[in-house]
Amino acid sequence: MTHEEHHAAKTLGVGKAIAVLTSGGDAQGMNAAVRAVVRVGIYTGARVFFVHEGYQGLVDGGDNIREATWESVSMMLQLGGTVIGSARCKDFREREGRLRAAHNLVKRGITNLCVIGGDGSLTGADTFRSEWSDLLSDLQKSGKITAEEAAKSRYLNIVGLVGSIDNDFCGTDMTIGTDSALHRIMEIVDAITTTAQSHQRTFVLEVMGRHCGYLALVTSLSCGADWVFIPECPPDDDWEEHLCRRLSETRNRGSRLNIIIVAEGAIDKNGKPISSEDIKNLVVKRLGYDTRVTVLGHVQRGGTPSAFDRILGSRMGVEAVMALLEGTPDTPACVVSLSGNQAVRLPLMECVQVTKDVTKAMDERRFDEALKLRGRSFMNNWEVYKLLAHVRPPVSKSGSYTVAVMNVGAPAAGMNAAVRSTVRIGLIQGNRVLVVHDGFEGLAKGQIEEAGWSYVGGWTGQGGSKLGTKRTLPKKSFEQISANITKFNIQGLVLIGGFEAYTGGLELMEGRKQYEELCIPFVVIPATVSNNVPGSDFSVGTDTALNTICMTCDRIKQSAAGTKRRVFIIETMGGYCGYLATMAGLAAGADAAYIFEEPFTIRDLQVNVEHLVQKMKTTVKRGLVLRNEKCNENYTTDFIFNLYSEEGKGIFDSRKNVLGHMQQGGSPTPFDRNFATKMGAKAMNWMSGKIKESYRSGRIFANTPDSGCVLGMRKRALVFQPVTELKEQTDFEHRIPKEQWWLKLRPILKILAKYEIDLDTSEHAHFEHISRKQSGEATV
Repeated sequence: MTHEEHHAAKTLGVGKAIAVLTSGGDAQGMNAAVRAVVRVGIYTGARVFFVHEGYQGLVDGGDNIREATWESVSMMLQLGGTVIGSARCKDFREREGRLRAAHNLVKRGITNLCVIGGDGSLTGADTFRSEWSDLLSDLQKSGKITAEEAAKSRYLNIVGLVGSIDNDFCGTDMTIGTDSALHRIMEIVDAITTTAQSHQRTFVLEVMGRHCGYLALVTSLSCGADWVFIPECPPDDDWEEHLCRRLSETRNRGSRLNIIIVAEGAIDKNGKPISSEDIKNLVVKRLGYDTRVTVLGHVQRGGTPSAFDRILGSRMGVEAVMALLEGTPDTPACVVSLSGNQAVRLPLMECVQVTKDVTKAMDERRFDEALKLRGRSFMNNWEVYKLLAHVRPPVSKSGSYTVAVMNVGAPAAGMNAAVRSTVRIGLIQGNRVLVVHDGFEGLAKGQIEEAGWSYVGGWTGQGGSKLGTKRTLPKKSFEQISANITKFNIQGLVLIGGFEAYTGGLELMEGRKQYEELCIPFVVIPATVSNNVPGSDFSVGTDTALNTICMTCDRIKQSAAGTKRRVFIIETMGGYCGYLATMAGLAAGADAAYIFEEPFTIRDLQVNVEHLVQKMKTTVKRGLVLRNEKCNENYTTDFIFNLYSEEGKGIFDSRKNVLGHMQQGGSPTPFDRNFATKMGAKAMNWMSGKIKESYRSGRIFANTPDSGCVLGMRKRALVFQPVTELKEQTDFEHRIPKEQWWLKLRPILKILAKYEIDLDTSEHAHFEHISRKQSGEATV
């Protein structure tokens, strides 16, 4: 990339003005988006304005439209809701209101509008844009603006960011606020689970989602609910019988609780609403169970945004500014959205149209079509839910295979959820499933037992590793491992773990030459807080660790804001992988994040100290610096702390915190539960196919590279990749993949912390069309 292009990002906005508003229902993470729009806008040389109270503020003008400064968005990253306010606005729906809004913008020279809201708010923005030239000529005729002002504001650029906790907007995998809403719901489900188990109760939980069942569906997957009611997939006509049978079966298997999740918009096949009270009355009347209803309501919109939503909001905000400043009169109004882990730009009206098509399909009772229009990610969730909740495991195990499941490496939240779904999908397929305790060591010692359906009951929400996990590698125990594979007749292995699970897989491949017992298919499900397994963009457990770090940083920033002029240096885990430090830095608004992948020198440390000295002269009198545990063997956390303490004398004082093993603990986040559940199901389906393929004259013999794989999330899809092919992509000395997608987010971290650096604009979100996207959408 040329120096000219680098420079272009910094001058892209000179002479331009951007207004940002939040509209419709609030969603956690909106503030992160507003902050990013303001800071990146200022970075490009543009002036940025807040519009308070949504469209109402745009219509009323005056003090509602104020210029933003760098410092005015400080300390808002961790706040829920929207700091600049939102309002439902009738005036903007009328042309008269839009005329006043246009007048307010023209007078301030604003021709770029960033709207953060749901589909209603975004449709309103598009109408405004299409009428723009007519509105201008009206204003000119009535003498409200001059010909010169009209010429300067010839056309209006609009970019939308979807903020909606329902995740009901087609064309984006996740809308801002969805993940945080799931966090609130799961906190409550976990709390209710403990009381329900104490009393043997049935709980009916009603979650938000008038037209969209996403929250209800993912919640039911994440807590292993007995049943879910969503508007897109009404239950069969005899659902009452089926539901009651299902609940009593669960009880008879020894479970002490039943959980039923209902989306507020749940309906039956005839479009008649199914309310949580209806369900409760049914269960009480037919089964006599002690049944309670909890309606979650606005709790779901509240609270702190999750790390995922802060990163999502920040990334989308950066992209929105770029899309606005590069916009021409011919580019259609676009929505910046997330697909897999890539930002893409989609035409606003195509997305709105598909979103409307879903509602229409539901109104006309074309439910299968509504489900398809929601996209592949939604359909996958539905398929896995149906498998885990509605299928009765076969009674006989005839003609079945024997698959063993184990954890390898360090504990990570979500491992148990992966074990649960692997075991249960295995049983549903009629297989015999064994669990191995303490990793490869347990496999060598024969710490192996058969798992039934209820063995893994209630495991989804539990952190750590219930099977026990060790870092031991298999090579030195091949003799005993082979003996136990024969003794227990193991025909396939599912390894759930981190870098050791991957290297253990490589050793098994090597060992096949000597021991033919090792010629059985195996699959690795990446599960580690470090996110350093080659072949996958995400690992199970990383999201949970990130949220833990983020929460701690929030508390530390709060304490620093109280004492003023204080800088905190925080050490995160991750081995040599800088993912946690970088992403937590982005989510918590750190001033710097030191990582191994981006070598730094004493000069860089000096620049950071100087940066903090300047920061103490502003109204923001605190600093936060993250350091990955193995980023540099000489510049240790103590060294950096001592350096900062010395250089900051009289200007700021420093404190240090080593977060340590709490990053591996805690209850898994909704993302990790859902991701692990789907990975387990997919791994087991692959396994059954592979064993069948490797069946030779009465025994299993798997000796091809594709019979030992890592199941990974790659951009938009879950893919199986032979471990031997991933060798090329691995830096074994530092236990990290040679190429890591998230390094591209490092410049954003620095710009948001006000460093004078070049933003590489070559990594652009490309413009796509939504119809093409439906087929290639992420499967997570």
